[in-house]
Amino acid sequence: MGENRGVPAGTALPKGEALLHDPLLNKGTAFTLAEREALDLRGLLPPNVHTIEEQLARVMDNYRHKSTDLERYIHLVSLQDRNETLFYRLVTDHIEEMMPIIYTPTVGQACQQWGHLFRRPRGMYLSWNDRGLIKDILRDWPNPDVRVIVVTDGERILGLGDQGVGGMGIPVGKLSLYTACAGIDPAKTLPIMLDVGTENEGYRRDPLYMGLRQHRVRGAPYDAFVAEFVEAVHQAYPKALIQFEDFGNQNAFRLLEQWREKVCTFNDDIQGTAAVTLSGLYSAQRLTGKKLADQTVLFLGAGEAGIGIGDLIASAMVDEGMDLATARKRCWFVDTKGLVVKSRTDLAPHKLRFAHDAPPVGDLLAAIRTVRPTALVGVSTMPKAFNRQVVEEMSQRNPRPILFALSNPTSKSECSAEEAYTWSKGKAIFASGSPFPPFVLEGKTYVPGQGNNSYIFPGVGLGVVAAQARHVTDRMFAAAARTLASLVLESDLEMGRIYPALTRIREVSAHIGAAVAEVAFQDGLAGIPRPADVKAMVKAEMWEPKYRDYA
Repeated sequence: MGENRGVPAGTALPKGEALLHDPLLNKGTAFTLAEREALDLRGLLPPNVHTIEEQLARVMDNYRHKSTDLERYIHLVSLQDRNETLFYRLVTDHIEEMMPIIYTPTVGQACQQWGHLFRRPRGMYLSWNDRGLIKDILRDWPNPDVRVIVVTDGERILGLGDQGVGGMGIPVGKLSLYTACAGIDPAKTLPIMLDVGTENEGYRRDPLYMGLRQHRVRGAPYDAFVAEFVEAVHQAYPKALIQFEDFGNQNAFRLLEQWREKVCTFNDDIQGTAAVTLSGLYSAQRLTGKKLADQTVLFLGAGEAGIGIGDLIASAMVDEGMDLATARKRCWFVDTKGLVVKSRTDLAPHKLRFAHDAPPVGDLLAAIRTVRPTALVGVSTMPKAFNRQVVEEMSQRNPRPILFALSNPTSKSECSAEEAYTWSKGKAIFASGSPFPPFVLEGKTYVPGQGNNSYIFPGVGLGVVAAQARHVTDRMFAAAARTLASLVLESDLEMGRIYPALTRIREVSAHIGAAVAEVAFQDGLAGIPRPADVKAMVKAEMWEPKYRDYA
């Protein structure tokens, strides 16, 4: 953490009002009398000194009086802008309650109203008008030791589509989870928005919209802009991990393939979603008695998330001894035109490896009858696509049908937990992208698992940062998936939950971080020598939300 956390090397610690306005350093009413005297704070604060626990009580009292989730989001972001240590202490102490507020589903509402809710800038906004200047602009960021960057261009935010500059809510929220779930020092994180325009006409006409009022830049000029950004980051912050987030399908796959072997980067929509889904399948094995190689998975949706999951499942099956062609035939896809089969001539390049020999069918129910899947994975953003007929068909074919409705936010989920359990008569092994409450059916309480990427990406980032890995590989994500599944308790499975309780998320992230770091050391990708105790090294990297002593 360092004695001057949040203060660049060689810079004096601010005093007085400047200190109170620095969220990384501010303690508010928790500054002791001695600190107030030494730091020119006397008279700038009420005289009573409060503990962090007393401050938390005040924050929670205000939080409880908010009437909507969006108001709670604004309240928490305002706290983060004033006092990051207190914010992260609050979130870590109440992670199950806070995560749906600071991230999905509430963050989707915030993105949609970004220009109307804007209070204080956080992170960096790099626009098309800044091309040729990005390297210089990055120097304006006050901390030279950035280790994790989350970047978006706002084109495919959750299941909401093009949010333009409002997509900045996603990098801000993701990095909050990096810190809350895995202890990444917030002083070493940087959210970035690449504003290349928007196709959302409503935003372009909104007088309060804060981004460029132009159509999106496409093609070679767009790629050159992203390249300038990546190369500038690599020069300015050579130890930084770049996480691409919520880019459109037409750019996401290409950018990942272009940069994954050149810099330390990954795409969470493609790889993080894949790992958390693969982990869910590993956990489901303990309920179905079937091995991964015995599964046939049908995806509704063939975009970034679906293809990414298919690739990682196939890779995991290969690791278990299956050849790649056979493994890919275990994964089938339904897109907006129907089942992805070889005879179709309208397939995008990223779908071709999963186009199999089968008659063309146009809807999900017919696809289930053709493919006979053991698992159904929804990544379509098509609400209620897993209707009663679909769930009953899966239940007739499988003693324990696997139903993953992973689309976010909640309004886009393919079905609810209640629907999955009711229509399957309690047989379904269910997981969702956004949280659903427990559900009681015939006297039994089911606690649905949330297949949230926050189980994966914070731990992966922690391992990468701790080992100073030069690249992020599929082997790392496979290790993360296996590790996550291994941490599911029998008591979790008994209540239908195939992921650990969110209350254990920092423990989970530490285990995943150690597994990822171990892969980095094994594969020669680490930037430091392997220590005697990798897990201890990873845990030592984890920042704790505790006030520093300024005395």
